Amino acid sequence: MSELNRRDPRLSWILRNRLHPQHGEQSGEPTRGPTGLLRKNPRPQWQEGPSGLRRLERLNMGGAAGITQLNSKKRNEQPVLPLHQVVEPQAYIAVWLQTSGGRLTSHCKDVLGQAQQLAVAREQPTAVLGVLCGELKDSIEGAGVDRLLQVQGPEYDGYQPEAWSQLCSQVDASVQPLYWLLADSGESAELGRRLGVALGERPATGVWKLEADSLLARNGAGNRDISRPWSRIMLLLEECALPCGEYRFDASPLELEQKLALSAPTGSRLDDLGRVAVDPAEIPMAEAEFILSAGNGIHDWDQFHQAAALLGASEGASRVAVDDGFMPRSRQVGATGTWVSARVYIAVGISGAVQHLQGIGKCEKVVAINKDADCDMVKRASLAAIGDSSEILSALMKLVEAQSLQEVSDAA
Repeated sequence: MSELNRRDPRLSWILRNRLHPQHGEQSGEPTRGPTGLLRKNPRPQWQEGPSGLRRLERLNMGGAAGITQLNSKKRNEQPVLPLHQVVEPQAYIAVWLQTSGGRLTSHCKDVLGQAQQLAVAREQPTAVLGVLCGELKDSIEGAGVDRLLQVQGPEYDGYQPEAWSQLCSQVDASVQPLYWLLADSGESAELGRRLGVALGERPATGVWKLEADSLLARNGAGNRDISRPWSRIMLLLEECALPCGEYRFDASPLELEQKLALSAPTGSRLDDLGRVAVDPAEIPMAEAEFILSAGNGIHDWDQFHQAAALLGASEGASRVAVDDGFMPRSRQVGATGTWVSARVYIAVGISGAVQHLQGIGKCEKVVAINKDADCDMVKRASLAAIGDSSEILSALMKLVEAQSLQEVSDAA
């Protein structure tokens, strides 16, 4: 006699009834309460860290499976963004690329975001032209540059606003861009005013919003908005627009029909004597570009101070290190301390509390040195070194000393 698979009518009824307490167990769906709402497990979701200690997984507090392990491979994967191309542009919007240490500043990325908004709003194909003097150390494919005009030479190195102004004037005569957009800060702000004089245009300064028929700009004191018509040369403030982040851009070299006359300006009244060396300890935390920050994981403070001096970095600290008396209150980083916007931020022995992560939200590159591979600071970091902080700092100091000796021998 053959055996027939009998179907349990009770299980069938449970699968049809979404309000049954055992419906989620049989169907694989999250558990629902008597009212039909999803039930949340109120118990904390713990997981085992590399040191064997239990830690709370805050990223999956409402998970139905209980303990969840994050896949480091998926965490480090970057999505491939679609490519934005302007094949045959009929017009250009020129942007002076403001750099710091060979990398685009956050202010310049905001200006590029505004330029892309203007280019996309036009009916004719319009490309954003980036004009740059010097070298770039990072890729700019996600910054918003469709065409790149990069010029290198000794006459453009250092602080050369007169040479930059002559270069932009030649680019304006050759390309005839619709607008010139520049960051209203530092050397870029001075260049914008010089370019306005050279082209006979009145630049709009302190611009923070572009409307359909007018723009809003801040006055000199910064406490009043001024509405005025658009200008060919506009100097934009920070956060004038969101930086580009949804597309990749070509940033292909621009070939001009008429070559630029690259020559040093005659009768220059400026002489660049180089940058003045400044003690990193005297730089305010909010203005520091390279910060080595210490947390509860530091046990050899003499080694930490030596590493900061050898690297030429400004010292920072978490709230725990400040409360314990190892660092002054003026060096505390975070929402309860100082908000920093460094280009490189190295967090040594800092787990990554919410207040600390808020304070480093504008940092470009974050490097984490920690024993716990699953802490929040490691998840925030662009690069992480897992291990004992003393050993990693010691190895880092040896590499820096070897590099310094190599540079001295090459110079000799």
